[in-house]
Amino acid sequence: MTKGSIDDCNTRHAQGGIAAAIGIKDSPELHYKDTISAGAGLCDEEAVRILTDEAPDRIADLVKFGVPFDTFNGEIALTREAAHSMPRILHAGGDATGAQIETTLSGQIRYAQIPVLEHCLATRIILEKGAVSGVETFDTLTGGVQSFECRNLILATGGAGQLFKFTTNPEVATGDGVALAFRAGAEIMDMEFFQFHPTALHLPGVEPFLISEAVRGEGGILRNIKGEAFMKGYTPQAELAPRDIVARAIVSEMGKTGADHVFIDVTHQPAKFTAARFPQIYQYCLKHGLDMAKDMIPVAPAAHYMIGGIRVNTWGETSLKGLYTAGEAACTGVHGANRLASNSLLEVLVFGKRIVERSVEKGQPEKSGPDKNVRSSVKREPAQAGAPLPGRSALQQLLWENAGIVRSGAGLTRASAILAGWQECLAEPQDRPSWELLNLVITGRLMTESALMRLESRGAHYRTDHPQRSDDWLKHIILTKE
Repeated sequence: MTKGSIDDCNTRHAQGGIAAAIGIKDSPELHYKDTISAGAGLCDEEAVRILTDEAPDRIADLVKFGVPFDTFNGEIALTREAAHSMPRILHAGGDATGAQIETTLSGQIRYAQIPVLEHCLATRIILEKGAVSGVETFDTLTGGVQSFECRNLILATGGAGQLFKFTTNPEVATGDGVALAFRAGAEIMDMEFFQFHPTALHLPGVEPFLISEAVRGEGGILRNIKGEAFMKGYTPQAELAPRDIVARAIVSEMGKTGADHVFIDVTHQPAKFTAARFPQIYQYCLKHGLDMAKDMIPVAPAAHYMIGGIRVNTWGETSLKGLYTAGEAACTGVHGANRLASNSLLEVLVFGKRIVERSVEKGQPEKSGPDKNVRSSVKREPAQAGAPLPGRSALQQLLWENAGIVRSGAGLTRASAILAGWQECLAEPQDRPSWELLNLVITGRLMTESALMRLESRGAHYRTDHPQRSDDWLKHIILTKE
């Protein structure tokens, strides 16, 4: 069941590709080390090992399903992206990887005649004796309410880019799964870590459009509005540094020059290569008057990927019996504090397969070791006078300004208090927009409260009042319903 059509998802918009160690000189061990390095000390090592070891088999599954990966001389073509030590990124249709996978798999669903309930928004997880027994839904076309029984429930509801004013995510990414699981009592982890893509197309009146990581991987140079290449002044890795470093460098450079964007420059590359390698990006830019082969592309950071989410173990099991989560809504621990490029599509493949295996078995949940994590329930006095009225655009502006790429304790406190007030005064949802607003408010509260608790800067979480990384915070923040 899905709140829109089966085609409405972040997967469809994923350009960059899938990371997997299938090259002759590559190995799961190298992929593991790169992922751990990007995660800034918070990766779950067991989960990362599973991710990188099982990656080649999951790619083989996609090939069998019919995903048309790009090839060179009869072999799957591999490219390199930021923070990867080897070329290990697979693409399909150049920069249309997600769309090719989504189209192929949804075609398989139709071929297998699996029932699909579209325009069916899940609004409540039904529990009996602490275990999932069903789900309550809202028909977004008719307004009807219906309940379905189930033995297991798998949430694959995607991310929450609509929390922010500027995002690469589609309209459907409103944190529904996280809010749904939180209201049912599930544990939510690592919500302070939200990844901003450094390079989204920035043109007046045009929605942010992802300019793939691969553009920098293929030699794209970041320049300020004066035309100066600036990344080497921030890090020796320059354009191939992890996303959080590149995004903050761009924000810093925009501040220095008083501009609302920088440029990514691929004009030094052969025109035929650019058009063939990035057909979607090339055509989109051309549609808006930019020729990548001749013109530099104006870009700025935009909200891109929710690293945290519903806490799961290595079999996709949440803290509620019978509830599983996969993809961006889940927090498997593989990304740590900063997701390595092109590991997200891989994550849902690897752990989605494991959920299927686990949910048809009658195995017992994994036993966990000593827990050094920080647990808390969400509590805050709501803001009173002077708070803006609740609404999606007001929420997006609030979080962009106070919980975006660069944060502070004062800004996070303000945002959290306003969101607490909104949650208290929102009327019972009556349609899809009101349900989505409630889910965004809850997800935004989880993010800001977690960011307030983490008194350091690590990975995608950066606070001006606590700019250094601290070993005291080599732990996860887990929030539950009070």
